Amino acid sequence: MSIYQLKNNELTVKVNSFGAELSSVFSSKNNIEYIWQAKPEIWPRHAPHLFPIVGKLKDSCYIFLNKSYQLPQHGFARDNEFKCIEQDETSLTFELKASDETLKQFPFDFSLKIVYRLIENKLLTHYEIFNPDLNQLYFSIGGHPAVNCPLQQDESFNDYSLLFPDKKELVINALHEGLIKKETKTLTLNNNKLSVSKSLFDNDALVFMNSQIEQISLVSEKTSHGVTMECFNWPFFGIWTKKNSEHFICLEPWHGIADIENSDFNFKNKTGIMTLETQQKFNCSFDMIFY
Repeated sequence: MSIYQLKNNELTVKVNSFGAELSSVFSSKNNIEYIWQAKPEIWPRHAPHLFPIVGKLKDSCYIFLNKSYQLPQHGFARDNEFKCIEQDETSLTFELKASDETLKQFPFDFSLKIVYRLIENKLLTHYEIFNPDLNQLYFSIGGHPAVNCPLQQDESFNDYSLLFPDKKELVINALHEGLIKKETKTLTLNNNKLSVSKSLFDNDALVFMNSQIEQISLVSEKTSHGVTMECFNWPFFGIWTKKNSEHFICLEPWHGIADIENSDFNFKNKTGIMTLETQQKFNCSFDMIFY
């Protein structure tokens, strides 16, 4: 486990090789730490990467080629050591490959590369999944960065809003014990905004399907400091904080989603699962702008 750093005139970024997890984005100019500092008594993570599944499996298991496998929520990438394979002044590249341990849970060969690139006050996170096997690779990938909310000591959780450009309303899918329900609910926005409150997360995460979110901002109404995420061409999105917490909000772009309540356990049929042919790569990325 090692900590790697990127730094420019705007931001200092730190990444832990364990999970290739973003652990700090600090602005000396604003004297703001933007990333949740993983207090174990509240929530012990900063910004985990979700692979090879996003969310929860029904009964924590799936079936592939008539064999049953167990996978924890969000998969195993976040709990594995990555190798830093490239580093320069503006970028870091980490890689996780299939191993004897991962094959026990996930019977596929793979390479997962995660690239961080720092440009002024913007941090790009890029995923590349490669299938080196002769068989198809089935997988999901997602981000889960937790942003401090509030960002400064003289603010409160309720001083913040979520902004959705050009949106008047959004449709969310309800969750039941971590699984997606068919029932939906419409959130009506006020001037493209949704006010932040503890009650917003009484029923777990807000889950958005059908590529509804391409840009989202978490912004202080008092200071105008905040974070904007740009995530074009991601089909699913989640917004989450721990129930009754007033410390952070996770902005989560996903290629994949938790199991539907009536899942048949067949991994090939899983909602949001992606397929990668032999010797092919899948690439996706999202940006976070800090101000």
